[in-house]
Parts: sequence; C-alpha cells; structure tokens
Amino acid sequence: MEKWVRSRFQPGIGLGENGTRVTASKEHIALSKRAAKEGMVLLKNEQGVLPLERGTRVALFGKGTFDYVKGGGGSGDVTVSYVRNFYEGLSLQKDYVEIFDKTVEFYKKEVERQYAGGMEPGLTTEPDLSDELVAQAARFTDTAIISISRFSGESWDRKAYKGQHIDIQGEGEDMVQKSEKIFEDGDFYLTAAEKAMVEKVKGAFLKIIVVMNVGGMVDTEWFHGDDRIQSVLMAWQGGIEGGLAAAELIVGKGSPSGKLSDTFAKELSDYPSTETFHESQDYVDYIEDIYVGYRYFETVPGKKERVNYPFGFGLSYTDFALSKPVVTVEAGCIKACTTVCNTGVREGREVVQVYYSAPQGRLGKPARVLAGYQKTRLLAPGESQSVFISFKVNDMASYDDLGKVAKSAWILEKGEYHFHVGTSVRDTVEADYVYSLDEDTVTEQLSSKMAPSSLKKRMLADGSFEELPLTRPNDPDESIFEKHKEGSATYIIPAEKAREPYFRREEDQKPLLSDVCEGKITLDAFVAALPDKELAELLGGQPNLGVANTFGFGNLGEYGVPNIMTADGPAGLRILAQCGVCTTAWPCATLLACTWDPKVTEQIGIAAGKEVKENNIAVWLAPAVNIHRSPLCGRNFEYYSEDPLLTAKQAAALVKGVQSGRIGTSVKHFALNNKETNRKDSDSRASERAIREIYIKAFEIIVKEAQPWTIMSSYNIINGHRASENKDLLTGILRDEWGFEGMVTTDWWTYAEHYKEVKAGNDVKMACGYPEKLLEAKEKGVLSREEMEICGKRILELILKVD
Repeated sequence: MEKWVRSRFQPGIGLGENGTRVTASKEHIALSKRAAKEGMVLLKNEQGVLPLERGTRVALFGKGTFDYVKGGGGSGDVTVSYVRNFYEGLSLQKDYVEIFDKTVEFYKKEVERQYAGGMEPGLTTEPDLSDELVAQAARFTDTAIISISRFSGESWDRKAYKGQHIDIQGEGEDMVQKSEKIFEDGDFYLTAAEKAMVEKVKGAFLKIIVVMNVGGMVDTEWFHGDDRIQSVLMAWQGGIEGGLAAAELIVGKGSPSGKLSDTFAKELSDYPSTETFHESQDYVDYIEDIYVGYRYFETVPGKKERVNYPFGFGLSYTDFALSKPVVTVEAGCIKACTTVCNTGVREGREVVQVYYSAPQGRLGKPARVLAGYQKTRLLAPGESQSVFISFKVNDMASYDDLGKVAKSAWILEKGEYHFHVGTSVRDTVEADYVYSLDEDTVTEQLSSKMAPSSLKKRMLADGSFEELPLTRPNDPDESIFEKHKEGSATYIIPAEKAREPYFRREEDQKPLLSDVCEGKITLDAFVAALPDKELAELLGGQPNLGVANTFGFGNLGEYGVPNIMTADGPAGLRILAQCGVCTTAWPCATLLACTWDPKVTEQIGIAAGKEVKENNIAVWLAPAVNIHRSPLCGRNFEYYSEDPLLTAKQAAALVKGVQSGRIGTSVKHFALNNKETNRKDSDSRASERAIREIYIKAFEIIVKEAQPWTIMSSYNIINGHRASENKDLLTGILRDEWGFEGMVTTDWWTYAEHYKEVKAGNDVKMACGYPEKLLEAKEKGVLSREEMEICGKRILELILKVD
C-alpha cells in the first residue's frame, strides 16, 4: 500500500490474514481479558475463602453484579458490541459454582429498570434489599459475593468531605449533580443504601467476598479490619471482558498477581492533598510538594499507621519466598539480584520491587523511592526464577530548586544510600550493600524553569513546612487580542476548505510533500515554499474524515499534504456509536499499572495500534500519564499511578507497542493536569522540585525511552502560565533538556492564545486553529515567520512518519 492511502482514501482494508478485520477481534478481546486478570489485586483473603472450591454455591448481592463499569467517561470511553458484567462472567463458570437465582433476578430487574429510566452504568442507586430475600439466599448457601461499582469521567471531580457540595457551573456540572444525588457522602464512600445491604449480608453469611469494580482509590476501611468479610478482589474497571476476568480469578482460573499502584489510606482526609483540593476553582496549591502517595505515608512521622494497603501490595493464591538480595554497583549502575521461589501449591507470578533510601541531607528526601521492578514468569509450585534489576546511580539524585546545595541542579547528596528489595514498599529486606558518597555531587546542572510565583509554602520530610519566595505573578490572559474564552456550547470546528479550480502546469508546480519523501527537496525547502496563509492554516486542527471525531493534522491538498486523523484513547480506539464501528475496550490505565508488567502494556499497544490503523486513524491520543496526586481527581482511571517510575515504564511500553506499527501516540496531559474542575482556567501551583521529580518525571522517562511522536499539552495553568503557552515547559525542558524530537499538540479547545502557543513551541492548536490571528500577530511583529515554520516543520515530520 502506498504512503498515506488510508489517510487520503479511507479504505476499509483489514489488517488480519486475508484482509480480515482485527478491530474487536476474538484475539484482541482475549488479550483484554488476560490483561485484566494480570492487574486485578487481591487485597484480602482470610481463611482461604478464595479461590472458590469446585461446586460452591454462591449468592450475589449489590447492584454492581449487573451495573458493571468497563471504564471511565469522556475521552476514555469506548463503543463496544457488548460488555461482560460480573454475573455474566460467573454464570459461565457452571463447572465451578452454582448461583442462587432469586437475587440475580432481583438485581437484573432493578438495574434494567434504572437504565431504562435514563441512569448510566455506575450511576445507579442501590435498591432496597428485603430481609426475606436475604434469608432465602442464606438457606441456599453460606457464601455471598458483594459487587460494588463506581463511575467517573472527564471534566468533573469527587467530593473531598462527606456532605460537601461542589458548586460549579458549566462543564461537568450535570455529572456532579448526578453523582451528588446518588452518593450522598461522595462516591469514595459507600452510600447509606450500600451500607445497609452490606450489613444485611454480613449478618446472614459465614463467607463473604467483595468485588470492587472501580477506577481508582476508594474507601477500604469498611472491609479492611472486618473479620466477617474474608476476601476482597480489587477488580478495577476491566474493559470489555472485565466481569469475566474477575469471575475466572474468583473460581481459581489463574492466581491474582496484581499489585497496587497507589496507597490506600484509612480515610480520604489522610491524603495531604484532600484539605485544599476544592479550596478554590481558580487554583490548586501543591503544598505537599514531593511527598505524594507512599512518599508521604512512608516518610512523614505518624502517617504509616494511617495506611490500610501500602503501595505495591497484592496477595496471591500461592506463596513466594525471596532470597536475601545481593546489591552491587558497576559502571555507574546499581544492580540488585534475588531469587523468587514459589513455595505454595498453585502456580503464580510475583513482582520484585527495589526501593532506595537516600540521606536526608539539606534537601530532605522521601524515606523510600521506587527504583525498579520486575514481574516473574508464571512459576509452578517449587519453581524458582532469578530476578535482576538495575538502575543508574544518578537516578537517585534530587532536584535543588532553591540553592540549598547547588541551585537548579540534580544533586546526589553526601551520605549513605540504602536499598530494599521485596514485594511492596513495606514488605522488603534491606540489602547489605550501602552506596556511600563523601561529597555532594552535581549530576546535571540546569537553569530554573517554571518556578512558582504564588505558592507560599511546601512540606518538608518531617511534616513541617518551609516558606517559598514569592514573585510577581504572570497574567495568563495577557494578549494583543481581546480575550475570548470558548464555552462548552461554542466549540469552534475546523472549516471544510473550498478550493478554487486551477491549472497545474509543469512550469509553476507547487512542491509536494511526496517530493520530500523521495528526496527531491528538503523539508526545510518545502516549508519555506508555503505561503503565510497556508502555513498558518497548517498550525491548526483540520476537519474530520471517515470515522474520526477528534479532527486531524495537515490538509494542504495543493501541496500534497494529507489530512491525517486522530482518535481518542486511552481505554481503546474511540469511535462514536453512530458510525457503527465497535472496538476493543481495554482495561483502565490504573489496572494496567497494577499489572506491574510492561510486556502486558506493550502487547496492548501493538493490538490497539492495529485497530487505530485499520480504521484509518494515524494518531491515537494516548496514553494519559498524569500522577494520582489525589483520590479526588475524576480522571484518575485514565492515569496510571501515584509513582512516576511505575507510570513511565508501563506507559513507555504502550507507546513502543503502538508506534511499532507506524501509528503515532500522543502522551498526555503535559503537565500537572491533576484536577478536572475548571480545568481550563485553574492554576496548578507547585515547586520546581515537585514538578521535576514527580509531575513531569514520567513524561521525561517516556520521551527518553520511547520518543512518542506527539505530546499533548494540558488545559491548565501552571504557576501562572498556561501549559500550552509555556516555553519553559515545551521548549526549555521538553526539547532542550530531554531531546524530544516529536510534535506538540494542545488539548482540544484551550483558553490559550494561538500565537502565544506557537511562540512557546506548541506546534498545532486543536481542535481548530486561528490562522487569521496568527497572520495578524505576524503583521504586528509579535510572531515571526521563523517561529511558524519551526512548528509547521514538526507537524509535517509527524505526517511523514505515518504509513
């Protein structure tokens, strides 16, 4: 097939054998289920209740039995031909379990009734459960399975406190109102109706299993210390076959091997970000600084005991023993080795995790930081595997933003560095080897970028705070034009271009992009030949073609530049239902992080890339890699973890998988997009150290390991500068420091000014650009032709990569 045929002509040519379609194929759906099973986390399993013995009778409770949530809403939603809920999954295990039919009939009828009344998956109410129905179920069996489901989505957040009302208008308002009507204390906690159902079940059954169909952190206190609830499976949002994946694990078809990618605290208020999360719709102060997730709970005095389930935790149906770790240093790398032995009676997989503890020094450090990890292969009982994990010594450096040791530099402070190897941040053995430094060492000298102007204080390792210098804030709305902020009802759509007829003569032929492919002219010469008008048009989004609904790049027909399409992710190729194309819904990103296995995400990347390509899309807007700073962020299901290294390794593998098929990824949202309320106009205020060590670290690793074709800048303001207008971020750090070679796109319909985005190095404005404003800015002398050419060249470089 010739280059750009799919982009130009939208042919329906399958990528499978003999031209068959791979989109939503049996193979891809089976992969989705395997991935789901790899990432589901067994939090509790007392008295060996799980896996269920063959022939067990069970009674199912909770609307989540049928009200299954495959993934979150917004760009993370996917159109599918079906979704397998938990009941359907368990009903396929007839050789293992017998299901009490009356509670099944009750919940099926109730959920169908609510769906028919306009309710959506995960946003239904728990029906009243009669005492008689519970009694009948208890006469049938002593084993109950409770299913709890939750839904969240783009543009809205969760409550911070019980009874709190989030008062917002505009984007997300309707979803907040829906949620508040159902979850009186916020969906982090059980509703009163759910609590009543749980209490009735606890009073009637000897064995109780809970299946949590959720996208992120939720309350675990209600089952953590309750001996009447023996087993809990964190099943997450498992995609198209998530209900079947959970059911198979429940009956022992595989052993759970997922590990938590976040810390589960006793209360929502235990997370340091909670108190001020909804303090203002105009800003968010990241006062906890680098102490996010386990970095906070394992470091700050008195916080360890506030954890129910630590980072990296997860049980199995078998047992493992790790040999005493051996740690050495060689050629600037720390190398750790241990042998994992399956000492139980079932086959299974274990995750080896390596953490380092740096000296507190003058900068202050987290007590432990994840340095590397590896998941074993499937080990039979008695089988062993040696695991080797290495990382660079310089990876243990901290960023000094205030000059306590050396300003604007990555520093290895003098002292002892200790290493801990185990199966969670808590369950570790300290290695004998200690890495010692006699002097402070600068590993990389940089210059200050993105420093805060309005953040008054930040947390230190002992839980106290230090004051930060305040400077004159930037005005993010400063512009040579009258500021216009597009509301949700006035999104501007790219225009279909009407072209006047013209003669194409040999003597005045315009250059074609194919001439660049064939080496007839350079790309620089091609860009230089574009008139200002066409160049300005190139820097904005283009009309949809085929099944696309998120618009395209390019579209200069007279110059042979195709209009290549984009599509939403990251839970699967998102095609609107009216197109009649169903795709594979992959497990949510949080679940994929909990696999702790980059091979899984790479396999999904390869398969997802094929579905994107087969449907004539060139760039998949995925993965999303923002940090789980707070459980309250409504979009956490779309992100991976509270830890940047785990996030980066899992996501980089996905990028490699997708791009191996010559399909582009767009890693998003760059950066500090950790709140959805007023996301287009809220200022994320963070220290430069927190930004570099926590919030952009995953992007840095992904860029250096996978070179994504595009990165998507975020909606929000960062320390007074809109992300898409931030030259420090997009040019100074991303390109100059990290060596990013790709293109930067905005998120869709930002409040930023197009000419300021071009000047910052944000190459294309989506979904629609403002070419007339760019030309006016050029006439007024605030934007140069050279700056436009730089961005235009990077857009064309992307298009040249596409098959």
